[in-house]
This record gives sequence, structure tokens and C-alpha cells, in this order.
Amino acid sequence: MKPHELYINGQFVTSKSTEIIHIVNPGTEEVISKVVDAKDEEVDQAVEAAYVAQKKWEKTPQVDRGLIVRRIAEAIHADKERLAQLLSEEQGKPIHEASGELDGAIDFFFYMSEWNRKIGGEIVPSDDSNEQILIQRKPIGVIAGIIPWNYPVFIFARKVATALITGCSIVVKSSEETPNTAAALSEIIHQSDLPKGVYNLVTGKGDTVGNRLSSDARVAMISMTGSVPAGTKVMEAAAQNITKVNLELGGKAPMIVSKHADLDLAVENIKASRIENAGQACISAERVYVQEDVAEQFIDKMIRAMKEIKVGYSLEDNEVDMGPVSSAHHLDKIEKLVENAKKQGAEVKVGGERLNLGKGYYYKPTVLTNISDELEIMKEEIFGPVLPITTYKDFNEAIERANDSIYGLSSALYTNDYNEVMQASRDLQFGETYVNRITDEATQGYHAGMRKSGIGGTDGKNGVNDFLSTHVMYLKYNESYTL
Repeated sequence: MKPHELYINGQFVTSKSTEIIHIVNPGTEEVISKVVDAKDEEVDQAVEAAYVAQKKWEKTPQVDRGLIVRRIAEAIHADKERLAQLLSEEQGKPIHEASGELDGAIDFFFYMSEWNRKIGGEIVPSDDSNEQILIQRKPIGVIAGIIPWNYPVFIFARKVATALITGCSIVVKSSEETPNTAAALSEIIHQSDLPKGVYNLVTGKGDTVGNRLSSDARVAMISMTGSVPAGTKVMEAAAQNITKVNLELGGKAPMIVSKHADLDLAVENIKASRIENAGQACISAERVYVQEDVAEQFIDKMIRAMKEIKVGYSLEDNEVDMGPVSSAHHLDKIEKLVENAKKQGAEVKVGGERLNLGKGYYYKPTVLTNISDELEIMKEEIFGPVLPITTYKDFNEAIERANDSIYGLSSALYTNDYNEVMQASRDLQFGETYVNRITDEATQGYHAGMRKSGIGGTDGKNGVNDFLSTHVMYLKYNESYTL
């Protein structure tokens, strides 16, 4: 089994590195592939290729860039079934979720291809009648795209498609846990007639390859999705060259369930949010605040719903609702958080332990009650199928407690009370809030966080603008005629 190759300057390249990383299927614990921890000089070569290609790519007409992005979307769509299989194997999510992630990635490439005539600037009035002020938006330059393990296809699309349509070249670092899909997507891009050097792929660890990439002065922006500690390291590396950062980091999404809510809708959506990808999503339901008046009813419904979830390996059983978590290390972390919560008085209503299927990293869907906001499990990202539920008396209290977090990515509100919706729109301090629906952003929106959840985004109009720089032209002229 040979390691995946790097992709540099339009060619697949065998790395000279002897540092091998084994990729494990989290559902079976079998080694399914290998990648290298690329050498410094190989990362440098990828950046140089992107830097050289940038000068020509940024001058390529938007309409031509859009055609290439659309061609990539069509090719991914044609290969969707194989890619979904690869994704499910390397990451563990059920095949129906893997297929859904591919749909999201395909849609994102198509959406960005439609920006092929939309990127423009502004003309603003000057204080001088013989002057025009032209605000131009230009490609920011070489992008370092650092991909996470939890959504390696969808996040790949968000970074690559946005970079390409805005006229930026990109060097992608795939996750060392889920690199197989990035390698397969690189094969597709190789066939797309994209000029050489515009897209490049390196593999390896964050502390080595990621740091080298983030420290390179030729990189104009680092677009990274991952944990807060990883994002902090990226910012430290970027600070050496004052490089712009675009970060989507952790989340601790609160779900507020009002006494005015449709409880069945709330239960169904919060359950779906918590078990998707075994809870390993930055916008997943991480904590629930339910109003005292309906708490008992809500908790009973949620317990019944979580008991119905079928856990297993979907490539052997296509009726599985939820797959494994990503790794043994991650399983240990979830178990420790739950055990510590139990020691501090939390009550396990369902689950609360590993699921032994003989192989794989599985944890039972879990509901915890009798939870204090001071518990670690209410403060730190669980990133697993564990749902802590607590209660509140009035809506002001719910808002205040929801906001009391170092994270500020996503939140959700379930209510049919107009006043509560309007107050939430004013007072909730999160990048996005979902009202009476599952936490799942739209491509044309803007997925971005506050506080330690990150800086900037990659989707919608605002995401496009994040990949552009601003150049202001002051056009002074003299009158050539006399009235």
C-alpha cells in the first residue's frame, strides 16, 4: 500500500518524506490508506507553484473561471457514488450522510460558478467635482486551505471553489485523518483544464505541514477550519507576516426550547442535529435550554427519540442512523466528559457509555439532565452524540445563559412567539441563529462565528468578499472645455 501522492504544479508527485501516517477506518479499525507528512521543501514547492500561477490566474476573465468551476462540479457529481463510499470509509459517517455531504459540495461548486459575472466594485462620489473614486475588488492572492477531518469534502469545496472563482490560487492541506477524498478530488481537478499551479495538495500534520504553510510570506490568506487550539497556532504563524486569516473554529451551539415551541418539531430537529456525523459538527446541538413549563414533556420525548437511533457501520448495514466517532482518542475524550459530568451530579437518562460492536469507535446516543452551567460538559465542545439538557424560567435568562460562552458560532430557537424571535435576533451573540429548523446553513448565507469561534467565512456574498482585496483608485481629471 503506497502513500497518496502530493499534487504540485499540475502533477502528482511522490513525496520524499519517510514519515508515514496510517489512515484508519473508524468503523472497523482497519488501516485503509497511507499519507506522508510532507517535507518542508515540498510544501515550499507547492506554495511557489501557486504563487507563480496566481499572476496569470487572477487575470483570467471571471466567466472563464466560472466555466472551470462548473466543470469541476459536474465531474464530482458524475463520481458521487464512489466519493461517498470513500468518505464513509475514511470518516465513519453513514453512507446516506456521506452522499448528502457530496450533494452539499457539488451545490457549492455550482453556486460559486454562478459568480462568474457578479464580482465587481463601486464608484463613490468624491469631494472634488473633477474626480471619481473607484473601489476595485481584486483576488487577494495565494490561499492556504486547511481542511478538517469531520467534513473533508464539503469544507474542501468551500475553500477551493471560493478561491478559484475569485481568482485566487490555492494550496490545500488535507486532514491527516481523512485524506482519501482530497486525493480523489485532486484527480478530478487534474482533469478539469485548470492551469497548472492554481490548485495544489499537500498532506501531513498540522504542527509540521500546516505550520510551514501558514508561515510562508507568499501566502496571502489562510482559510482554516478546525479546533480553537489549532486556529490559535495558525494565527501565531500568520502573525509573522501579518497574513490575513479566515477561521472557522469550535462551537458550543445552544438550543433554546420555549414553552411556545412545537415540541415534536424541536425534538426531531435537535435529535437530528446531535446525531449527524455522531455529533461531530461545529453547529451541532451541544447544549439545550428548555423552559421549565415544558421540560418534563420535552425530555421524555427526547429520551424516546434517542433510544430509537440505530448505531453501527453503514457500509455493512444501510439502515444505520449514526456511525462511529472519528478515532479512539476522540472516543476517550467523550467518555471522560460524560464520566466527569456524572461525578458532578449529572443524570444519564439514556446512553452514557461506549457501544461495543466488537470493532470501531462507537458511543451510545446520550441524554444528560440535572446539569449545571458550571460543568465542563456545558462549557467545552463535546463533539459527540451527547445531549446535556437544562432548564430556564424566563426568556431573558435563556438568552443570557446561551451567550455565556467562549464560542459564538451557531444557535437555535424553537418558539412560535413572535416577540421571542425578535428579541433573539437582537440579543443572541452568535454568527448564525436557526429558528424552528435544523442547524444547517445555506450556501448563499454566511457561515461565520463570533468570539473564539472564528473570523470570516467562505460562503455567500460575504464569503466571496473575504477572498478579495480592496484597491481604491482616485481618478483626478481636468475639464477640457469651457462652459
